[in-house]
Amino acid sequence: MSEMVSISIILPTLNEEESLKVLVPDITNILRDEDYEVIIVDDSSTDGTTELVSRFVLTGMNVRLISRSSEKSLPNSIYEGIEKATKDHVMWLDSDGSMDAISVKKLVDEIKSDKNAVLIGSRFAEGGEYKGKQKNLDSDFTSFFSNIINSEDSFLAIFLSLVFNKVLSFLLPINIKDLTSGFIIGKKDYFTKQMFSGFFYGEYFINVVTNLHLSDIYLREVGYICKPRIYGESKTSTNLFRLLSLSKPYLKTAINCRKKLYENI
Repeated sequence: MSEMVSISIILPTLNEEESLKVLVPDITNILRDEDYEVIIVDDSSTDGTTELVSRFVLTGMNVRLISRSSEKSLPNSIYEGIEKATKDHVMWLDSDGSMDAISVKKLVDEIKSDKNAVLIGSRFAEGGEYKGKQKNLDSDFTSFFSNIINSEDSFLAIFLSLVFNKVLSFLLPINIKDLTSGFIIGKKDYFTKQMFSGFFYGEYFINVVTNLHLSDIYLREVGYICKPRIYGESKTSTNLFRLLSLSKPYLKTAINCRKKLYENI
């Protein structure tokens, strides 16, 4: 039998009730033989997220709820979950179902072989697949389009994400392909408040990865199958101008992190 890992699974949420109905039971079932907890950090959802989590607790699931009343912030939500985590390792991931329980278990199993490493769930590494399209292009375009059309995802946002990660990887030569992953596992002590402070949305992840790299912590990408959103609305705009506008803080963060890298050579 493989050794258990002590891990807190952090799920930042904003109106993801329908996705949580599937994701949380799947995670608690697949990790039933592990030393784990699920921490849902809710950013003032207006759907039934709070009531749903209360029902999870009543049924005996190893789930906790942190309700935030301060300004909405994905990075701050994640760090608040890290601060209140009780296990040795932390993992966080999107709550929209794009990162499923099978992918969670894959990263948990992988960390057991080197508990000092940090593993990044990657859509673009070997074994990764992005919203119905395999990185190695084995999947045909008909299947790709069908998966996206039948989901709540923006095809434009997906296409730009593919291109954008290429640009980010060029700016930051640290051998990480998925710099906007938001799916990661590592020791709780590795993650500091400074890594998350001052950021608006997903650009924080670029800073997290850069700081881990500068701390000489071993980083490795693990390919996972990123699923199309089925429930709820994407937090990413479908408008081209808005998407390009949202890309600015990512580029700014990447450029600042690049400077930081070269200052430490």
